[in-house]
Amino acid sequence: MQELAGEKVLMRIHIGEGDRRGSKSLYMDIIDLLRARKLAGATGFRGAMSYGSSTVLHTDAIEVMSLNLPIVIECVVSEENIQRVLPELDAMISGGLITLERADVILYRPHQSGAA
Repeated sequence: MQELAGEKVLMRIHIGEGDRRGSKSLYMDIIDLLRARKLAGATGFRGAMSYGSSTVLHTDAIEVMSLNLPIVIECVVSEENIQRVLPELDAMISGGLITLERADVILYRPHQSGAA
């Protein structure tokens, strides 16, 4: 298991819930990729409201506009691991935004298999 304490990088990937790769949701493919590359963990969040460069409003308050709610995937890992996976993410994401920022990880307790 990777050691995460100390200075790491927080990667946020902003895409739409309706973004797809073939028959599968893009956010599922991204999380599968991060897991396959053995990054320590990733979480996908569905937003309640957003707009992007097109200024089209997406919100869960109006059913008609809730077809493409925002999805944000967060992952905190080493800079080296982020740089290693960025080219693959770039090939997957046709429209969206990835942000990177420094993060101080204070506590991380990996799951211990077989622990009582």
